[in-house]
Amino acid sequence: MTTTPTKSPEAPAPPPGSTPAPKTAATKVPHGHRRLLTRRDRLTLGLMAGLPTILHVALVWVTALASILLAFTTWDGIGFDSIKWVGLHNFSELFTNNPQFWPAVEHNIVWFVVLILIPTPMGLFLAVQLDKQIRFSRVYQTAFFLPVVMSLAVIGFVWQLIYNPDTGLINSIIGANEPGHYIDWIGDPDLNLWAILIAASWRHTGYMMILYLAGLKSVDPSLREASALDGANEWQTFKNVIFPTLRPTNTVVLVVTIIEALRAFDLVFVFNKGAEGTELLSILVTNNIIGESSRIGYGSAIAVVLLVISLAVIIPYLIATFRKERRA
Repeated sequence: MTTTPTKSPEAPAPPPGSTPAPKTAATKVPHGHRRLLTRRDRLTLGLMAGLPTILHVALVWVTALASILLAFTTWDGIGFDSIKWVGLHNFSELFTNNPQFWPAVEHNIVWFVVLILIPTPMGLFLAVQLDKQIRFSRVYQTAFFLPVVMSLAVIGFVWQLIYNPDTGLINSIIGANEPGHYIDWIGDPDLNLWAILIAASWRHTGYMMILYLAGLKSVDPSLREASALDGANEWQTFKNVIFPTLRPTNTVVLVVTIIEALRAFDLVFVFNKGAEGTELLSILVTNNIIGESSRIGYGSAIAVVLLVISLAVIIPYLIATFRKERRA
């Protein structure tokens, strides 16, 4: 006896004119993309990104453009009606009739040369030593980096105590704290700039150490191992293998050093307010803008010169460096 398979009864078709039954969740067809951010998320993101952007544009770009425009005017800072267009008169007077301008430019150049020749190699040396994972390396890193965290004004006050002619540490050690044998490290025009540069180098060394230490941590350890297998000693490995890989770090170090040399202000102002042989461009800008006789247009002209010098040095070097990296 044979049996035939029975078909399951199909659901009856809905009568004509009737509305179909609603679809369940399993058969629901999505309409469009689902939003990943709620209105509250978009509002929070807008505030977090928008407010810093507005502050940056208002406090950096707007003020920079305003300074460039004011450099071609004369203004005493009292009322906008007193602004008068003078063209290149401020720059002409600055280059020809200001006896402090060219000494200030020379001092900024000396500042850069000293920072690039003394604390930068010293920071590299400390970074290489600390990269060897010696004992108490964290303690040494903290000690060397502590001056970078401190305010430059505080560093100035500390070094003022060290340079004090009567009770200072240096004069006490070399026996120059007796009447008739005083060495005035701050008041002597032949010594004060170099004394301030020592304090600046003390701080800059820790900064360079951290930058180079970060660069050394990114070096592939296999390069050191391959160099050791080839019989190279520690100095040959560093000179021929490690240092060439630090080219991006060297670029950052150079840019940072140029910026530090051009924006130097705090230490000099704390020591002697840029007088008696310590003139800097930043000091001239401050003295002309917020001094007794406010010359905002003239001070803005000095600031524009400072900006042009910094861009003229940094931009070509960055372009050349990026081109070399692309070719490599």
